[in-house]
Amino acid sequence: MKSRIFLGVCMGLLLAGSLSAADSTFTGAVSDLWSNADNWSDGIPGEGDKAKIRDGVTCILDYDAGLIKNVSWSSTAAYLRLVDGAEVSVSQWSIIGYSGGEESDRHLLEVLGGVYNGGSPSVSNNGRIYVGRQGYGHLVIDYSGVVNQYGQPFQVGQSTNGDGLVEIRGGSLNLFSSASRPLIFRAGTNSKASMDFSGGVMTQAYTDARLAYINDHIADGTITAYGGVGTVVVETVGDQIVVKGLHPFNPVPADSIIVVPGATTLEWTVDAGTPVDVWFGTTGDDFTKIVDKQAVTSVAVDTEKGARYFWAVDTYAPGAAEPDLGPLFDFLADNIAPVVDAGANVTTWLDNGSVEVALSGTVTDADPTTTQWTVVSQPDDPNSADAAIADAAAVDTSATLSALGEYVLELGADDGEYQGTDAVTINVYSDSCEAAKAQPGYVPLVGDLDGDCDVDQDDVDLLLENWLKCVSLGQCDPNDPNAP
Repeated sequence: MKSRIFLGVCMGLLLAGSLSAADSTFTGAVSDLWSNADNWSDGIPGEGDKAKIRDGVTCILDYDAGLIKNVSWSSTAAYLRLVDGAEVSVSQWSIIGYSGGEESDRHLLEVLGGVYNGGSPSVSNNGRIYVGRQGYGHLVIDYSGVVNQYGQPFQVGQSTNGDGLVEIRGGSLNLFSSASRPLIFRAGTNSKASMDFSGGVMTQAYTDARLAYINDHIADGTITAYGGVGTVVVETVGDQIVVKGLHPFNPVPADSIIVVPGATTLEWTVDAGTPVDVWFGTTGDDFTKIVDKQAVTSVAVDTEKGARYFWAVDTYAPGAAEPDLGPLFDFLADNIAPVVDAGANVTTWLDNGSVEVALSGTVTDADPTTTQWTVVSQPDDPNSADAAIADAAAVDTSATLSALGEYVLELGADDGEYQGTDAVTINVYSDSCEAAKAQPGYVPLVGDLDGDCDVDQDDVDLLLENWLKCVSLGQCDPNDPNAP
């Protein structure tokens, strides 16, 4: 058996805020769970309170803690871990590494599951997240962990001498700020910043400037993948920028994804003829060599539902007795939610007071699913009938619409355990000309004087009716003695 070191859970997290907030210190007197009131000096912190995690204690956040104003740490290292089922929203500043720490022993927030919100879409707040203000800060997102930054930019290396490190090993970092730069590196004097992807993604809304900012920091080495040996992949998906990392081994299953339980094939890419060792297991203590110095690029394994699996490929250089150790990849064997596509958005128009629109969706799932079309929203017109879906349980059906305006219809799929949804927007106009005018980049025809989207005798009649008329305040035609 091979021993591999997994990152320990250590966090020093300071969220600076108002002195008027009530303080409650986590003592760990009964257990390591945030949810037990006996572990707190003044009860479980609530909205407007400051939670202190300090003096070497370990605190596990394992439920929805709601809205907290601040969380603070002392100079003695303390530990906070978010696991599945956890959620907390911080209404003021999240500063991971307010000051102090060392490069080899940073203040660390580790989100292994659940959701950490910097701010909240439902409350008015700033919810800033800083990694490395004037000290050494470290944010790790792994497995199913999610960090959402609302409202304000996400800053790494925020103030003088700040040093921030962000590692996205799984899960997601979602930047929802409407600021021109929702991601800011090295905002302080002599500050440092780095971000590494080894599984998981970062998302933000697309603009040319945001894309250029990300690419500039890939070019200067601030954003890396797999410690610098991988490739940072930047994709535009719809109106989103999605950033992730790809290892040269091109692992299959891809790092940190969900796969269908059962027979699974592990695959990797190495130079032809390269011998490899392959290790596979559910934890670092149950890690078995399943390929022993063979020149192969795949191996079959069996997986069980609900288990997370780890695997690694070690390669041998020509003539080497010992291998070069590869990175640790992981995946979760579980049922996958249905993937639903409700189809492209539709622009249409009424014909004799109504229009029938074809609904053509697709549902992809390993299990049988039930499907349902629903009307999410429709025009508020008391003189028109509601949208009528011919067969709401069929993926391919039709809807009859009779009002002008925007309809949103949603296709949902349920496999008995998980659900998936997608929506289609249908804009209905009075006629085909009005529908054409609503299209982006519409340019009217030269000579279409009556604005009906064609040039015909009606336009000629309008032209003749107004031939030689003049509305100028001066002389219209200086060469015409009869002109006013």
